[in-house]
Amino acid sequence: MEGSEAARLLGERGLGRLAQFKTYRRRWFLLAVVSLLNCSNAMLWLTFAPVADKAAAYFHISLEMVNWLSIVYLLISIPFGLVATWVLDSVGLRYTVILSAWLNMTGSVIRIFSVLKFLGLNSQSYWYLFTGQCLCALAQPLIIFSPTKLAALWFPDHQRATANMIASMSNPLGILIANVLSPALVPEGKHIPLMLGVYAIPAVTACAVATVGIHEKVPPTPPSASATNSSSQPFLMGLKMLLRNKPYIILAVCFGGGIGMFTCFSALLEQILCEKGYSNEFAGLNGALFTVCGLLGAFLLGLYVDRTRKFIESTKICFCLSALASIMFAVTSRFRHRAITLAITSSLFGFFGFAIYPIAMELAVECSYPVGEGTSTGLIFVASQIEGVILMILLQALTVRVSEDPSSTCALDQDGALDWTKPQDLLSTPHLHLHLSLDQVCHKDFMT
Repeated sequence: MEGSEAARLLGERGLGRLAQFKTYRRRWFLLAVVSLLNCSNAMLWLTFAPVADKAAAYFHISLEMVNWLSIVYLLISIPFGLVATWVLDSVGLRYTVILSAWLNMTGSVIRIFSVLKFLGLNSQSYWYLFTGQCLCALAQPLIIFSPTKLAALWFPDHQRATANMIASMSNPLGILIANVLSPALVPEGKHIPLMLGVYAIPAVTACAVATVGIHEKVPPTPPSASATNSSSQPFLMGLKMLLRNKPYIILAVCFGGGIGMFTCFSALLEQILCEKGYSNEFAGLNGALFTVCGLLGAFLLGLYVDRTRKFIESTKICFCLSALASIMFAVTSRFRHRAITLAITSSLFGFFGFAIYPIAMELAVECSYPVGEGTSTGLIFVASQIEGVILMILLQALTVRVSEDPSSTCALDQDGALDWTKPQDLLSTPHLHLHLSLDQVCHKDFMT
């Protein structure tokens, strides 16, 4: 009888705990807002990458200056990424999202000033464009760090990976839209003002929706036990804990390097392919395939790990396959008239590469507990930006200017085209090394 009474009391306590958890429909609204912001910010980041040659001609600047419109995102995110982690863990999700929305919107509007002829900016127009990019860059870490916090606070355990996947993959969706939309909007340089106006619309919309629609930084009742116990360490203490966490450091270096490589691939794809005679539209198509297949891979893998919880195995396999795909692309892009093969390799690179993103972010949160979600994902992001800046600068330094080639489709060929063969070799080689580093220690460290 005593055993039966004890079992009954334990059952009542268990039901009491379950009654304390509740999910709210408005979590999907919050997810939609964060996803829209993430998508818009990625569009603003890569606005000019698919039409770099035409942008250089329109603003009377060099291709290197156009590339700096992308690189500035990486540079600003390195110091501000640490600030963003503190903001997210200390101030809360609501104010973080609203602040990022206003920075994103303000930057997109300032970019339009650079093409308003009545302002008479002339040589100063590029710096208005650059200033707008800087404000958008300030918003990026705030936006990118939010998905894991949103998933942890508002979604039950069985939906966390899926929610994280949806919000995180809205960033490559923005890259997809930029790759397709920019070449379509800018057949000639004179259409760049139209492109800037179109890209400002999602930013303004997201800002209005976030400001008016988000009222709470946490749900009134937590959705799960993990959300109940989500109180994190103070920022500096959490940072020290992460720097002493060997599995986390390995994941940060390996996955951060992967993000840096994807950043370089997205920003430089048009310049790599135009020298071999491929059009901007085809480069945009490759970027789109890269992203679409990545979204599909992330969606399928997110569903898989939600059911199986095989985070480590999935990360290792996808890292290996994405490394092989990057080598295939580096080899194929050396040759002309290989459109179908390039499209296939870009698709495979995206499918296996992007699929890692939400899973690795969730894995980072799991292996760094009790450090806050914003701090754990933020440090990975900062590592990726540092590695991305180094790669971008190094890749451009390794380019070789070759004599004018009539088959080249680059708009700026007066001084000859740029040969990207050596940079491509560099881009693919470390990807494989990073996989090997992760494979050597991941199983041993994460399972202990």
